[in-house]
Amino acid sequence: MTRSVIEFRPDASDLRVARFAAAAIMLSLAEAAIPLPLPGIKPGLGNIIVLIVLWRWGWREAAWVALLRVFVASLLLGQFLAPGFFLGLGGALASLIALGVAMHLPRRWFGPVSASVLAAFAHIGAQLLVARAWLVPHDGVFALAPVFGLAALVFGIVNGLVAARLLREIETLPAAPIDAAPRQE
Repeated sequence: MTRSVIEFRPDASDLRVARFAAAAIMLSLAEAAIPLPLPGIKPGLGNIIVLIVLWRWGWREAAWVALLRVFVASLLLGQFLAPGFFLGLGGALASLIALGVAMHLPRRWFGPVSASVLAAFAHIGAQLLVARAWLVPHDGVFALAPVFGLAALVFGIVNGLVAARLLREIETLPAAPIDAAPRQE
C-alpha cells in the first residue's frame, strides 16, 4: 500500500499574512473589551494593521488579513454567524473594495489617512445597509447615519494617522525577518 503525502510549504507572504492577521485579531479582541459609548461604534483598531499591510505588500495580502481578522475574532468572541458577524463581514468587504479603489488614486494626494477615511465610510455604509436589509426592516435605521458617519470620520482619521506614523517608522528599520524569504531546509 502506498501512501501519498501532501505537504504545504508556506512562503514569506503566508507567514506575513499570519503574523499580521494575528496582530489584527488581538487588536479586535482588545477592542471588544473596551466599553463603547454607543452600540455599534468601535474604533476599528485592527484596520490599522490592514492599512499597513495594504501600503507595504498590497491589496491581496491586506484582504487576507482583514477577512481572517473578521472570521477568527468572531469565532473567539463567540459571535460567528451572529448578526454582528454579518455586519462586520459586510463592512470589511465594503472597506476592502474602497481600499482597492484608493490604491489606484494618485499617491501624491491620497495616502493612508484618506484611504482609512474612505474605508471607514464604506464600512459603516455597508453595515447600515446590512442592518436595514436584515435586522431593522425600516428606513429609520438611516437616521443613525450622521452619528455613524461622524464616528467613521474621526476613527478613520485617527487610524490613518497611526498607520501612516507606523509606516514611516517601519521604513527606517532595517529589513526584518518578516520581509525576508523563507528559510530553505
